[in-house]
Amino acid sequence: MAKKKTVLEVVNSSGLTHADWIGINKVRRAYERGGWDAFWSELETLGDDFILKITVVGAFFPDAIREAIEDELAGVGSRWRTYGNFSKRTKSWPPSTRALEH
Repeated sequence: MAKKKTVLEVVNSSGLTHADWIGINKVRRAYERGGWDAFWSELETLGDDFILKITVVGAFFPDAIREAIEDELAGVGSRWRTYGNFSKRTKSWPPSTRALEH
């Protein structure tokens, strides 16, 4: 029996722009034609717009993108942890930059 290909579905469409949807549909069609290799190749055709690439992949895999960002921020050091704790406690925006100076 042939292995069934995963169907790519957008998990949460709120906040997606017209440009995001163009990118999402391009990589989805590429995936449907050629699998994961085609998906990643088509993603690279989106150019140097890193935010668009993250948004497109995040539309399908938001948890994976969130975890990758958290892992990267963890490598930045205690300044981001201090900022995160500060913003959770105060619930205000924008936070004072003094929290980042420690």
